[in-house]
Amino acid sequence: MTLPLTRLRTPRVDTPDVRGGQLPPYPGPEAAPYPGTEPPRRGPEPDAPPDPLLATKLAVPFPDPGLVRRRRLLDRLTRGTRGPLTVITGGAGTGKTALVASWVRSGGPAGPVVWLTLDEDDAPGAFWAYVLEGLRRQGLLTDDAVGTPACPDGVDRALLVRLAAALERLTRPLVLVLDDLDKLPGRDVYAGLRFVAEHAGPALRLVLVGREDPPLPLHRHRTEGSIHEIRERDLAFTRREAASLLRGTGPAPDQEVVELLHARTEGWAAGLRLCALAMAGAEDPAAFARSFTATEQAVAAYLLTEVLAAQPVPSRRLLLRTGILPRVHPDLAAFLTGQADAERILRGLARAHAFVEPVNGTRWYRFHPLFSEVLRAHLRSEQPELEPLMHRRAARWFADRGRTAEAVDQAAAGGDWRYASTLAVRHLMVGPLLAGPGAVPSAETFSHMPDDTPGTAAALVAAACRLAREDTAGCRARLARAERRMIRDAPRTGPAELLTAALLRLLCAPDHLAAEEAAHRVAGLMAHVPPEERVRHPEIEPLRLYGLAGALLRAGHLRRARAVLEETVRAGADDTTALLRHRSLGRLALAEAVQGDLTDATEHATASLEVADRHGILPEHRSAAAALALASVAVDRGEPHAAAVQLDRAELLPDSSSDPVLRAERAVLRAEADLALGHRQDALTALGEPAPAGAPGPAARLAVTRAAAALAHGDPDTAVAALERVTDGPPSCAVALARAHLAAGRPGLALPLIRDAEDAAETTTPDRVRLALLRSHHALLAGDEGTARDRLVEALDTARPERLVRPFTEAGPWVRHLAGGLDGRREACNWLDAAPPDRAGPAVVEALSPREREVLAKVARMMSTEEIAAELQLSVNTVKTHLRGIYRKLCVSRRRDAVERARELHIL
Repeated sequence: MTLPLTRLRTPRVDTPDVRGGQLPPYPGPEAAPYPGTEPPRRGPEPDAPPDPLLATKLAVPFPDPGLVRRRRLLDRLTRGTRGPLTVITGGAGTGKTALVASWVRSGGPAGPVVWLTLDEDDAPGAFWAYVLEGLRRQGLLTDDAVGTPACPDGVDRALLVRLAAALERLTRPLVLVLDDLDKLPGRDVYAGLRFVAEHAGPALRLVLVGREDPPLPLHRHRTEGSIHEIRERDLAFTRREAASLLRGTGPAPDQEVVELLHARTEGWAAGLRLCALAMAGAEDPAAFARSFTATEQAVAAYLLTEVLAAQPVPSRRLLLRTGILPRVHPDLAAFLTGQADAERILRGLARAHAFVEPVNGTRWYRFHPLFSEVLRAHLRSEQPELEPLMHRRAARWFADRGRTAEAVDQAAAGGDWRYASTLAVRHLMVGPLLAGPGAVPSAETFSHMPDDTPGTAAALVAAACRLAREDTAGCRARLARAERRMIRDAPRTGPAELLTAALLRLLCAPDHLAAEEAAHRVAGLMAHVPPEERVRHPEIEPLRLYGLAGALLRAGHLRRARAVLEETVRAGADDTTALLRHRSLGRLALAEAVQGDLTDATEHATASLEVADRHGILPEHRSAAAALALASVAVDRGEPHAAAVQLDRAELLPDSSSDPVLRAERAVLRAEADLALGHRQDALTALGEPAPAGAPGPAARLAVTRAAAALAHGDPDTAVAALERVTDGPPSCAVALARAHLAAGRPGLALPLIRDAEDAAETTTPDRVRLALLRSHHALLAGDEGTARDRLVEALDTARPERLVRPFTEAGPWVRHLAGGLDGRREACNWLDAAPPDRAGPAVVEALSPREREVLAKVARMMSTEEIAAELQLSVNTVKTHLRGIYRKLCVSRRRDAVERARELHIL
């Protein structure tokens, strides 16, 4: 007999899907629950006994009225239910129920749907009673076709046989959705479910939804290709879906907010929804998105209630003691908790999608970053003394297994600064700290170390951290303190301390002489380091060379600096030294550009940018040297607009302000570009940069450019005054001074300077072009036009290989006048006449590769990074690398600008 069902409240959906669109209204109890099915059978009159079955367990949940369907997943569900089994698993709040509910209500299934939401107390008899009642409500069974379980604790096998036989007779597909299947106690239900599924025929389509895989023979279904699986990683929101969700709760967020929240939640549906609701009520939504603490607070209650509190006591203990770590090994978990079954617990947590997942190919496990932060905050609140103790114990565990980087990181997190710094110095970890971003330990690792931490190692690490932040004075002060302690404790000072101190002394040397002495000392000490240790630290030799090259650049010894930088690039071929290679190539290119080797400069600047793109070096760690080198090439080739674009890019990078060589070069190139454009006052403003102390090379460059600006204003005396302040300057100073004297009508003072510069070993190609022009101009002023033309041809021939245009444009109109009378030698200046005029837009540094063109075409179609990766069958990181290359080559920094620029250049 069928009993009347009492309609209860609409059940809760476990998490929203995506905000936006409208769903059709619920058809009501009198209508067919699914299009194309018969109305449910009516029960007896209201005076019959109440039905013990709950109607809400058989009702399709109502999603949030503002949900938008995620088409990629809805289509997968439709495809999956063409076969016998679809399994959807994911942790709390990943949107499993909401996804299937929106699929059902939007007309996705190809036949009637029976929905059953399960609870912990659903015994086998109760489970099958609900299944049978759902089938009857859909008009698929008569009252006496199968029967009813006799008791809630079990079910007769004959009933399951009759049920399978009845389902086998169905002529159209039936979708049976079992939601929260993992809540079922025991395995009796699964045995019956397996029997019915295997004998019910092709019409039955099971959709199993839960936090972990059901104990069914899924491996057999995978082998047969008869299962469709949607996992937690598939349920994660894409950036585009996250943007849609966030738009549904308030003003449309900008791309930065979407990126931040998506990265922080890793696409977790409930996390995004909770953050969106909290952000909608925040005074400054953007500040909320940037704050990890605010994000953590928004989801804390949910995670503590739905995930942590739902675990048994042993699992909660393990989560609280190990969740403070970025990842955990079962042996480490056992060491921290004293639980011998730690591996079993971790495996169970991962299987239940409790925000713990295995690291592929290893025995390690990682925690969702938000969950880890919530666990850390909860532990600090409940047992504040336990967190530092766990970090310190973890440090010893890592150190005992030779994992020094992790040991240092954990010791620092536990506030054991002396142990952390001792490990870092003893294992030569200051080198990685200085050589590359993302190294462990990093300067950030020691950012909270007290300045008075005792010990030589602590002082050396403090000095290295100051140097990593470009604080040379702070490095020298702490290094001096460390060296005093090393002298006092000489018998106990080991080779690692001596080598670390020598390397730091080299990198903060005040002049090139001190740097050369320190570089020699580092090389000598490295000879005493065991070979296996040298292999583990490939960054020390390129760091030594890089430090020496930097000192030579500051001193203005460009030729020697170039030789050392070339050696640095060869020595830094290891992936761990990618940042050093990027910076060395950029500085090599800049030295080449200053010396007039523009082709080599362009090649090495491009290589520097490619290294940064290929290794994903973040903007805050990138060097401006390559962009400045390209700006220098553009200025010398008469393209001031292109130079200005490169200068704008360079100014966004931190070392264009912190490095004295780059800071001075930026001012020089900005002034030269302004002078080429006729903006003389802007050039003087750019040259307001004071000459850096202890850097004679950049000081001389600034003086030469100030003289050029003064001559452009017709003020040779000011030019002479600017240059005479430079003592022991390079030949370019003598060339500029000779030009100023000649402009002032003092050829007697100019000629000796010209002769000295012509004989100097350090004279560059631009200097030789200018010297020939000065000789030509002097002869012209003396009335000797034949000699003047001979010298002009010499200048043109010297400049032609590198297309050096600027010396001729800055020389004055007399050059064009004289060139007009070359007669038979007119072809000598054809290349100068054919030089392309500077364009108003930026030049393309390098042609786009075929793959970059493909990626750019997808960007133009407004596709997300994930969608591009899926369509081109690439990893997301590879797509990001291609995007960075596109931005660099098109001289832009955003997607929209890249598309517009590509259309201007007819690339799209």
